[in-house]
Amino acid sequence: MTAVNPLPNILTLLRLVAGLVMFLLLAGAAGGIPILSEMLTPDQQFAMQRWAFFAFVLGALTDFFDGWAARALNAETAWGATLDPIADKILVCGTILGLFALGAQPIIALPAALILFREFAVSALRESAASRGVTLRVTWLAKAKTTLQLVAFGVLMLAECWAAFNFDPAQAPLVADIAYGLIWIAALVTLWTGFEYVMAARRTISHER
Repeated sequence: MTAVNPLPNILTLLRLVAGLVMFLLLAGAAGGIPILSEMLTPDQQFAMQRWAFFAFVLGALTDFFDGWAARALNAETAWGATLDPIADKILVCGTILGLFALGAQPIIALPAALILFREFAVSALRESAASRGVTLRVTWLAKAKTTLQLVAFGVLMLAECWAAFNFDPAQAPLVADIAYGLIWIAALVTLWTGFEYVMAARRTISHER
């Protein structure tokens, strides 16, 4: 039996770890970790925000490269297919929770909540369908929405950590506005793909009766 190249799964695991590390760094910078947060200086808090952003970028890049590596190396596995969406959701959910801990503007609360609700609802739908022997295929748009989410949250994190990078304060509102627009686009695409999953499940399950 030929051994499967482990690189794609390693990249997926790296995304999972990056999501957890990013959240802990943002929570720590926001004062959400008892004792540790009380010991941090403002410069150390800014450093944690910068490292959180770098961890997010690393995790987001693996979202592209693990799938590419799996296809290029003919290393697609059931374990990788299971782990990939879990890593995606940990990165996205960790980013949302971390940004709110950091004090993100309430304007993103609604689109962020819509994204979270859709992700949990579709996960439950896929699990329920699988228990009936029904597999819901991942569409091209569903794959694209994850990339769109990561770009949107990446820009939003950059806007929220703007001061930590010592960038020009005058540019911060523009970056924030771009982030808010991207978040709403991501939320709408996310909802649409969720609707597609619901309709696909309904058609497939009804057809099998």
